[in-house]
Amino acid sequence: MRLRTAFLAVTLLAGPVAAANLNVYVIDVEGGKSVLMVSPSGQTMLIDAGWPAWGDHASSVGAIVAAAHAAGVKQIDNLLITHYDIDHAGDMPGLTARIPVRHFFDHGDFRNGAKTAGPISGDERRFQAYSVLREKIGHTVVQPGDTIPLEGVEVRVVAAGGKAIRTPLPGAGEPNRFCAQYPQQPVIERDVEDNLSAGVVVSFGKFRMLDLADLEAHHSRDLVCPNNLIGTVDVYNVNVHAQIKGVAPELVNAIRARAMLVANGSAKGGDPESWPILRAAAGLEDIWQEHFTVAGGPQANAPADFIANPDPDRHGNWIQVSAAADGSFTITNSRNGFHKVYPALSKDR
Repeated sequence: MRLRTAFLAVTLLAGPVAAANLNVYVIDVEGGKSVLMVSPSGQTMLIDAGWPAWGDHASSVGAIVAAAHAAGVKQIDNLLITHYDIDHAGDMPGLTARIPVRHFFDHGDFRNGAKTAGPISGDERRFQAYSVLREKIGHTVVQPGDTIPLEGVEVRVVAAGGKAIRTPLPGAGEPNRFCAQYPQQPVIERDVEDNLSAGVVVSFGKFRMLDLADLEAHHSRDLVCPNNLIGTVDVYNVNVHAQIKGVAPELVNAIRARAMLVANGSAKGGDPESWPILRAAAGLEDIWQEHFTVAGGPQANAPADFIANPDPDRHGNWIQVSAAADGSFTITNSRNGFHKVYPALSKDR
């Protein structure tokens, strides 16, 4: 039986946490995705909800609720479902039964795979249950260029429903020299929903974070080639759990992230092939991982202090980013309280 590490509120105090900061929690949902954001005003946003109870995966509801409670969160004001894959859409009825959700955002209807006359898939059944909830609670279909409300913070949608922004964000738009250096990767059609993902740029003062969910490399290229429409960011939550199909060298070099977050599991994501591309990215200081990638070995994983769950048989620890409006931020490993302060940069990168 796999052992769960406890969610302890005291771990949130290990690194500097200020009420005036934007606090972001990358929750361990064992290779799925769930990110909780708490604005300085206390308003909240959840991006994705991990897994339902399925196969060897326990429902992520407990992990999300425990992290929310430890962060002092009593409700989710806005919940963005980036796409409807099983490891992102989670168990919506179960989650809303445990913590109130005030409004849903998504890319529209479920579209993964061809419709047949046979029995509906598990993904379709889960979408139907979610669809009932979103109609009852309220929902908004997002388009590239939209913003999602989070008081004091700008959450700008840059991709959704298979489309991307066509005009640069403020301060962006420079030609990207890495486009010529790296050819566009082939389309991978194993998962239609991946490339319908809603991706966002989160801005708080001078701090910026990029999260493109499961947008694959072929499609994320549109955001940075021939011109970089995103600009530079401080933190990058790597596409598709750092599976190689999501890692575009022309993007990771253009955005110049100082820190990268990898929401992987011990046997899912964090592909060894991705490691040298990410590690060599321009501007990078550190990679932080949810889990040690067993297939990668020591040579394709971050140092232990930068891994929330280094033991494959233990899980439940999160990674926290606490960002100030001046652009400085601190990343904390809840497992051991290890944290690193990234000072504000004195000039543009």
